[in-house]
Amino acid sequence: MTNIDRTQRRTVRVLSAAQILGGLGLGATISVGALLAAAVSGSSSWSGMAATLSTLGAALLALPLARFARSRGRRVALSTGAALAGVSAALIIAATGAESFPLLLFALALAGAGSATNLQARFAATDLAVPQHRGRDLSLVVWATTIGAVLGPNLIEPGERIGEALGMPPLTGPFVFTIVAQIGVVLVYWVGLRPDPLLTALRLTTARVSGPPRLGFSTLRTNAHARFAVVSVALSHATMVSMMSMTPVHLYGHGVTLAVVGFTISLHVAGMYALSPVFGWLADRFGRMPMLLAGQALLLGALVTAWVGSESQSLVVVSLVLLGLGWSASTISSSTLLVEFVPVGDRAGVQGVSDLVMNAAGALGGALAGPILAKLGYSGLGLVCTGLVTVVVIWSLARLTPARASASR
Repeated sequence: MTNIDRTQRRTVRVLSAAQILGGLGLGATISVGALLAAAVSGSSSWSGMAATLSTLGAALLALPLARFARSRGRRVALSTGAALAGVSAALIIAATGAESFPLLLFALALAGAGSATNLQARFAATDLAVPQHRGRDLSLVVWATTIGAVLGPNLIEPGERIGEALGMPPLTGPFVFTIVAQIGVVLVYWVGLRPDPLLTALRLTTARVSGPPRLGFSTLRTNAHARFAVVSVALSHATMVSMMSMTPVHLYGHGVTLAVVGFTISLHVAGMYALSPVFGWLADRFGRMPMLLAGQALLLGALVTAWVGSESQSLVVVSLVLLGLGWSASTISSSTLLVEFVPVGDRAGVQGVSDLVMNAAGALGGALAGPILAKLGYSGLGLVCTGLVTVVVIWSLARLTPARASASR
């Protein structure tokens, strides 16, 4: 085994450990954020802003973190993102206590740092990966989020009890876990990512980090393969965020308890991450494009289930599990395609643009999901989202000629 192989294995282990901790905060922001937005604003119509602003914040932070990674390495960039996520949790608690809706909105946007960091971590897993194992290594880091992200929503009620004991505002107790977890993430990245995988990869090529980091837009203008990968990730993410962000509101409005809401979100998050190594192996074995189409089929199944079963709690759960699985397969395959279509010296910039577009699409989906839910109901929201899946399927099939299918493997 070479030194590079050992460094890559160590990198995947460190990234995975950090993802476990980072996932703990993800569930609280998703599950409680919508409820806090409604409570502090005094109107349920603002509930969708929690997911909207957190994804918008992730989009706005994607480019700065990518530029930081290219100039200073993954270790510094990922540690910074985790630290910002911890600060956002403290601000959410303060904003709720002060009943300041503007501060809460800012804090929710800053919480996007956690998502931006998690997304960058998946690309960090590919910096030193050999081509035949890129899908596997990326998916292992994505999978590691399962443990924390599944536990996170189920910490809502224990967190509330801790919050009551500490005299904290209602619904803010779970963010205590977020703060502690993000401190742990910072330490894991800062201590563990040595040597830095991205800087090591750059040293192994003719690429050099000099001058202002490229943002990646110029690469996308000239690289049709990269454009396809970025759009596929973005539309798949928008579909997932639109449905997932409105599910707690839909269930809570039908009298479902917080414990059941948390359990439902846990199952959804399990769908997002638990089988990612399987999808990564399948993408390595059978090709990225076939796995992307399989992911779109799972998303379509989720939307149809939501359309026909919006009044059934069990069918809503099934829909969210399928939604998570479809997101996982689509994101892993598209992200691996993006790595393979872009030279190593340009990857950080393009990856930052990809995460920006992905989260901007999610933010727009979350913003529109609230009004659509109010107008058309949960089943109508699912029907509207099928249009996004249709775009990816048609574009994928148009590209799936024998030559291009072979090249994408």
